[in-house]
Amino acid sequence: MTELVRPQPVPPTGLAGSAPADHLVFPNGFLFGAATAAYQIEGAAGADGRLPSIWDTFSHTPGRVKEGHTGDVACDHYHRYRDDVKLMADLGLKSYRFSVAWPRVQPGGTGPANQAGLDFYRRLVDELLDHGIEPWVTLYHWDLPQALEDAGGWVVRDTAARFAEYAELTHAALGDRVRYWTTLNEPWCSAFLGYGSGGHAPGREDGGNAIRAAHHLMLGHGLAVRAMRATHPEHDLGVTLNLYPVSPQRGATTEADLDAVRRIDGLANRIFLDPILRGEYPADVLDDLRGVTDFGHVADGDMEIISTPLSLLGVNYYNRYVVAGADPADGAPAEAYRKPSCWPGSEWVRFGAAGRPVTDMGWEIDASGLLEILQRMRREYTDLPIYVTENGSAFVDERSPDGGYDDLDRLAYFDAHLRACHQAIASGVPLRGYFAWSLLDNFEWAWGYTKRFGMVHVDYDTQLRTPKSSAKWYADVIRRNGLAAQ
Repeated sequence: MTELVRPQPVPPTGLAGSAPADHLVFPNGFLFGAATAAYQIEGAAGADGRLPSIWDTFSHTPGRVKEGHTGDVACDHYHRYRDDVKLMADLGLKSYRFSVAWPRVQPGGTGPANQAGLDFYRRLVDELLDHGIEPWVTLYHWDLPQALEDAGGWVVRDTAARFAEYAELTHAALGDRVRYWTTLNEPWCSAFLGYGSGGHAPGREDGGNAIRAAHHLMLGHGLAVRAMRATHPEHDLGVTLNLYPVSPQRGATTEADLDAVRRIDGLANRIFLDPILRGEYPADVLDDLRGVTDFGHVADGDMEIISTPLSLLGVNYYNRYVVAGADPADGAPAEAYRKPSCWPGSEWVRFGAAGRPVTDMGWEIDASGLLEILQRMRREYTDLPIYVTENGSAFVDERSPDGGYDDLDRLAYFDAHLRACHQAIASGVPLRGYFAWSLLDNFEWAWGYTKRFGMVHVDYDTQLRTPKSSAKWYADVIRRNGLAAQ
């Protein structure tokens, strides 16, 4: 468990600069919210015309998901969304970031919209607005219609065009009420876990396919932004990337270690940041990958589309990567070079740890990494408004004698990372909002229901929702618009 800091109530004030010296207050209008994803919470997998996604297929394949769990029911949000929105309102959320299920809106991945599916999101958006909560739509959180995967998935170019078509019809249905739109959530996971290591849906294992998928995801993103901006130029449009600071495990001591840092930063961060924000692939990343692909999938004009100007950048942050080079003098074990891998061309890089406390996922807790990433975005890449679109932690939650869940470790995690956000703002980062991951305990992908990230406990047998201590604390932070200074 992490060392806990028990935050104290903060009186409401205005701008951070006008706050008392012993309080940390966020700027007026800072968007405090929470985030979820469709397949993780909606359930109703076969309702109202929805057809299977790659995650339906993957989770129903024996051995793919822990304990054979699936998202068939999940949190049953599809039927319980009104109660869930009431819960959000009770917590004082200013915004709710949710994803639209592509196979619910366009079941086969092509053709006209399924109006029954769109109607669900219309009802959800209306319910949010009725409670004063800003809706924030993510168009793709990994649930590709299975029919498109059967036609080649993100490895083939046509899927990018199909995504833009889906984005356009969804935007047309909800654009009169939704201002904030992000195209993709964590395309690194979709490409490199889905098509490289096979740990995520669709479970394919080929480094070259992963690189092609990454490019087509970004191409679909650019095409979607252009389609949406053509009808609503006033909307805030962006993408969400999962970003990681990368550090050498032994310090900057060997050439192999420094090369490992460069390579993993390239494959985790710059392979998406540079095309989207600079219109080009990093030269060193191209060199690293020459033995994996010839980049023949990159067509003239692609980079101009991919770098279509945005109005916001979403950053998901969970942990830091600590790496070491597998110098032959170290006697690197053969398994360090194993394939399939989510690090094509750099399978030999070894991932280590810095000795910090970890979450139930085994991820080291390092709030300084969030500050580092936010400052890097402002320093090296963009002056766009930035939003932390996901940040959270999984822990084992034990029921307290009063029937609640006193998740002090998660509370401390949120507190530390919100302090990093405040520090980033004070240093000049144009950070405009923070979305806690996640509102509800839910289906945690290949981990099934064995990991809990929620501020609200979900009893999967009864669907009873119970706000944890972290939820009550976060509600107070939102109400006060700030944190107690340490």
